[in-house]
Amino acid sequence: MRQVGILSAREAVNLVGDNDTVVVCGCENILLPDTLLRALGERFVETGAPRNLTEIHPIIAGMGPGRGLEHLAHPGLVARAIGSGFSFLKTSAYSELLRQGAFEAHVVPMGTLFQMLRDTAAGRDMTLTRVGLDTFVDPAMEGGRMNTATPDSLARRIEVEGQPWLRYEPPRIDIALLRGTTADEHGNISLEDEPVSLGVRTLAMAAKASGGKVVVQVSRLAKATTLHPRQVEVPSILVDAVVVDPGQSLSGGALNPALTGRIRMPEAQIEPLPAGLSRIIARRAADEVNPHDVVNLGVGIPVQIPTVLHEYGRADSATFFPEHGSLGGIPGGRAIFGTNINPVAIIDSTFVFDYFQGGGLDVTFLGFGQIDAAGNVNVSKFNGIVPGCGGFIDITHVTQRVVFCGTFSASGADILAEGGLLTIRADGSIPKFVPAVEQVTFNGRRAAARGTSVLYITERAVFSLRDEGIEIVEIAPGVDLHKDVLDRIPFAVATSPALRTMNPAFFA
Repeated sequence: MRQVGILSAREAVNLVGDNDTVVVCGCENILLPDTLLRALGERFVETGAPRNLTEIHPIIAGMGPGRGLEHLAHPGLVARAIGSGFSFLKTSAYSELLRQGAFEAHVVPMGTLFQMLRDTAAGRDMTLTRVGLDTFVDPAMEGGRMNTATPDSLARRIEVEGQPWLRYEPPRIDIALLRGTTADEHGNISLEDEPVSLGVRTLAMAAKASGGKVVVQVSRLAKATTLHPRQVEVPSILVDAVVVDPGQSLSGGALNPALTGRIRMPEAQIEPLPAGLSRIIARRAADEVNPHDVVNLGVGIPVQIPTVLHEYGRADSATFFPEHGSLGGIPGGRAIFGTNINPVAIIDSTFVFDYFQGGGLDVTFLGFGQIDAAGNVNVSKFNGIVPGCGGFIDITHVTQRVVFCGTFSASGADILAEGGLLTIRADGSIPKFVPAVEQVTFNGRRAAARGTSVLYITERAVFSLRDEGIEIVEIAPGVDLHKDVLDRIPFAVATSPALRTMNPAFFA
């Protein structure tokens, strides 16, 4: 076997040329090839090259100043960005360039983007999917265009045997910038210190099928043939160059060994949730978890549900399965979203979405940014941020029970939970119930027609989706139905004739 090229980060990014298409792995700050992205940004600042890149990231790559895609936040470096999302942070310089129209910005559901890259790897001419119909990625609505600099949708709506589908063109990849743990001298790559794999093999195969190059950042180099074959995630036939960074940050920090399965953390070390609105919502949501359910959890309050179940002694009653592939155990929290503490298996993201789209999930718990009268939900673009949809649209596509969890309003609410009662002293300044959502990430009417069971859980009330819109089905003790709920929603909401009071124990 050949010896792989061992390059410096700067030498490696010199392989990127003007107008190239670059695909990047990573989920926020997990499995992030940050050394390579930093070197690419520095090269552009120093030389003005490369220019006009098409940048593809199946998952948000980097979160926070000077991390991930923030290194590429220089006008002229990127001409087109394609991803399942961008940033949850208003401070993101990359998102600011997006808002200014410095580059085209396309959002594609995460599972669909992985499917496109698999089709590239297999040499297929098109990607067909029903995921995203009647949402903002459908060209009949916004086509996934996230700013005015984006003239055309990547998707086309077509009919196949009388049924609507979305058609995408699989992208040609010039350079894949990836990350692993260990590379041997032949270029075989292992991921033993990574809690998830995030489709890195698929990204590498897509680049090679396109005639492109694959560069992998690792923390160490091993002698040839010393990696066990079962450890090799990306084989040497797919790798052109390796960059060794001994200071590569450890995904998940101090929790890393419990996320990768190297050790199992004692459950006694899992801290209980502090009092507050998030805890109230998580406790009510936990009642929707049935024994033996396979459960997906979204960003925010949903990832707190297993902690509540742990407090109840019910942590083993369900199997938690984030879209990034860590199966079983307890989700690791917002800072390391998509990983699980004490997983029983780690499955690649590409196969996770096959499972989800085949109807494998029993229930999913997701956050919300906005809700409107039709039961539509927006998580992709609101209040000046452009987080995109991630795997949200893929997850809700066929899952039969969907539970949205979030506070009734945002920013500055003064709410007291005490003695089994909830008292609304002042509402937040940003309403979440709106006449019409800014973007339709979840289509309420389509879900109702499909027979999906949908709940919207807030700290003061629980709503259910009906054919004609949403209906209030539960109210918190101490809350006035009209003054605290209905009068603060800018559209008519039906009240269930069987309206119940939420469990007072949630508000103790």
